[in-house]
Amino acid sequence: MSNRLYPMVFTPVLKDYIWGGRNLETRLGRALPAEGVIAESWEIAGHEDGTSTVENGLYAGWPLTRVHAELGLDLIGQNNAWAQARGKFPLLIKLLDASKPLSVQVHPNDAYALAHEGNELGKTEMWVVLHAEPNAELILGVRQGTTPDAFRRAIAETRLDPYLHRVPVAAGDHVCVPAGTLHAIMGGLLIAEIQQNSNTTYRVYDWGRVGADGKPRPLHVSKAMDVIDFERVEPGVPRPVVITEESGFRRELLCRNPYFVTERLVLDPGVAFGGERHGDTLEIWGVLEGEVSVNGLALGAVRFCLLPAALGEFTVTARDRATLLRTYVDGA
Repeated sequence: MSNRLYPMVFTPVLKDYIWGGRNLETRLGRALPAEGVIAESWEIAGHEDGTSTVENGLYAGWPLTRVHAELGLDLIGQNNAWAQARGKFPLLIKLLDASKPLSVQVHPNDAYALAHEGNELGKTEMWVVLHAEPNAELILGVRQGTTPDAFRRAIAETRLDPYLHRVPVAAGDHVCVPAGTLHAIMGGLLIAEIQQNSNTTYRVYDWGRVGADGKPRPLHVSKAMDVIDFERVEPGVPRPVVITEESGFRRELLCRNPYFVTERLVLDPGVAFGGERHGDTLEIWGVLEGEVSVNGLALGAVRFCLLPAALGEFTVTARDRATLLRTYVDGA
């Protein structure tokens, strides 16, 4: 490992959308602006709408976009060569404080985004619930029998509820959300989100509310209807798939899609997990509970770090009992 390639941590970008709250401060101990709400914290981000900044090492003070321009595939890996060709960092990591419901919305796939949104990526994403108020729920997919024509009429008549599939969720649940899935994160949820590096959202309903300017936020019904997958009927909360389970160590598969793989690991104090990055893919590690050391870098909850694709050997060691997310890009 050279001093060019090391585990990087970042200063996030904060977004004050109207559905946010103060839970990043009250529940996670984050320092927030003195007033107002914060809806999203873009933890690892290299997008034109927000770029996080390296906090440590040689690139301290650099935006992620500049680091990516400097290191190229040594940072993101050969499995992301398609993103490199488009000048894109492939992933975006967020924390969401949904104190109020988000809009009912959908995200496009890559082909539609490229055709209609310039050089933007599509948006396949996943969520891990960090905190849920009693009776918290998501809207995920459509109900049995929903047709495009019926749904379009329901949008016009603002009577969507019969077509929206609601799913109760609790802390620890995870949800995989392919592009095209109609969805809404409802109020009372604190979520970690892993997604393609995109900020394209098509709203179909926003609960009749207005934005900070006193006007209704725009809807995108025509584009939404183009991309909603009406075959995504009443999906549920998936169960993790155990990869390894032994004394003091558990490793689970949460989501696998063409853009990323996310695992959850639970380590007892002193237990280490090691690997080697030899140029195929970056890895992003997030600590949800506890504290770990990543090649000597202390990382506590809730924080994320980026391991460059050409880093070489790495070791994640639990200082106390720790729950972690591990995300990488599979070349399969």
